[in-house]
Amino acid sequence: FSGVLAEDVLRALLELQDELAGTTAWAPGAGRNVSLQDVCYAPLNPAEPGVGDCAVSSVTQYFQNNRSRLALTAWQQDGKPPGTVDWHDHLIYCVNSPLSFKDITALELSCMAEFGGP
Repeated sequence: FSGVLAEDVLRALLELQDELAGTTAWAPGAGRNVSLQDVCYAPLNPAEPGVGDCAVSSVTQYFQNNRSRLALTAWQQDGKPPGTVDWHDHLIYCVNSPLSFKDITALELSCMAEFGGP
């Protein structure tokens, strides 16, 4: 993996997403500051969405926008030559099975997004 799918780029993307999620802007018509939660599509919690409820499409959603999950590694021995699995393996699995609640690697991470959808 290289280019936009390098780990340092994914970490920078997570930082940018966090910064944008915390951004507010004055809305004169509403007479108040509005934020992402005020304007986002939150299909599983439309009444009172939090930032994590917003359906934001991003490759980092395969890790639920979580830096710790992106950094995980695990030892895997499943009949193939044993070795360490990491975010590369999880991403490949999720691209092929985006509706999975648990990948088949030793990481056992969900492919579902932070907001609960694919």
